[in-house]
Amino acid sequence: MTVLHIKNMVCPRCIMAVRNVLAVQGLHEHEIFLGTAVVSDDINSEQRLTIKKELKKIGFELLDDPQSALVEDIRNYVIEWVRIKGEHPRLSSFLQDNMQKDYSSLSKIFSEVRGMTIERYSILQRVEFIKELLCYQEKTASEIAFETGYSSLAHLSNQFKQVTGMTPSEYRRNVEIKADNNRRFLDEI
Repeated sequence: MTVLHIKNMVCPRCIMAVRNVLAVQGLHEHEIFLGTAVVSDDINSEQRLTIKKELKKIGFELLDDPQSALVEDIRNYVIEWVRIKGEHPRLSSFLQDNMQKDYSSLSKIFSEVRGMTIERYSILQRVEFIKELLCYQEKTASEIAFETGYSSLAHLSNQFKQVTGMTPSEYRRNVEIKADNNRRFLDEI
């Protein structure tokens, strides 16, 4: 059995893409989830290099260093946390519970590798999710604030403006006028 840690997996389509790469290589998938693929086979260095090249072609990166793999796991859990609907658990508790590691050590490693705190990263992820929800124009800003776990619309608006330079309603108006909505790919954050 071999565990592969893969950077930039952020959605179900990513899982399908990785599944296809492994299948083409003749590997037997045991389990695939965001950031990790477990195959039933032992992989030699030549196969690993081929997998690394094939993953790179489609925008993923095979992680060799355990610290980078840990940071990628943190990123994936933050993305999952951001997309919880309604009242959010504390991010530190969510990470500790899911990763079975002390939050302060996770935070230290993340800051060293990514050059920003987990908190800052979570804010950037939340803002990108809010941009997505605003583009759909299906919900009011108040509904989006509740869905994304903010204590109030004012808190969401303040944080959104700090990151983007505009309020959610300004952003929504801007999206209606222009096709360019200034959204970022999750793996670029």
